[in-house]
Amino acid sequence: MSKEKLNLFFKRAENFLKGANERFVDGDWDLTCFMAEQSAQLYLKAIILEQTGDFPKTHSIRGLFGLLYNLTKDERFKFDRKSLRFLESAYFNARYFTFTYEEEDAEEALKIVEEVKKLVGNIRSDESKK
Repeated sequence: MSKEKLNLFFKRAENFLKGANERFVDGDWDLTCFMAEQSAQLYLKAIILEQTGDFPKTHSIRGLFGLLYNLTKDERFKFDRKSLRFLESAYFNARYFTFTYEEEDAEEALKIVEEVKKLVGNIRSDESKK
């Protein structure tokens, strides 16, 4: 795994999170949710890339959490499945369906991705101490 590739994943995760926050300020709840999901997905793929040297070609947030749990046996990757289902649905609903999100949904999506970001940061910090 190259450091440049890993940094690109984290940079893109940050950029999607920044974009989600900007869309939130503009009242675009659908894109807020979609971009939050993309950010979370990239944070998770980045930590998998860091751990294994590769990343899975999936868009399933639940699948990524499951893979991370199987890799690490770290209980922190037993994340609230309801939250994960909600965020995962944003990937499809905001792009393909006539479903629309509301402000409360966008707030929840941002909250979840911030938790994912913090979790990934904590895992990386723990790993660097070993």
